[in-house]
Amino acid sequence: VQLVESGGGLVQPGGSLRLSCSASGFTSSAYAIDWSRQVPGKSLSLVSIVYSDSSKHYEDYVKGRFTISRDNAKRTAYLQMNGLKSEDTAVYYCRCRVGGGVYRGQGTQVIVSS
Repeated sequence: VQLVESGGGLVQPGGSLRLSCSASGFTSSAYAIDWSRQVPGKSLSLVSIVYSDSSKHYEDYVKGRFTISRDNAKRTAYLQMNGLKSEDTAVYYCRCRVGGGVYRGQGTQVIVSS
């Protein structure tokens, strides 16, 4: 399973970014994609997850600001991030849960700063 994230960068507080995660290397349609983030010295924290039935979960600290979605035909998941805050600065990883395994991409850096 390969995951490739893109879309990170530098943005001012209040701004928006859209992260993409392209998945490949498996054929099952029963998979979940989540976005997690990590800051130096801290553990990985779940941000949001979208399941194969398109049900979604958001952690409280991003509810109302972030939107997760998926395009099954493209095997791509997205994280639309609006109203970004300085505390959203982190490396964002997408993870794919398929076939009993959990696979993670290389991460994309998001920096929220004026």
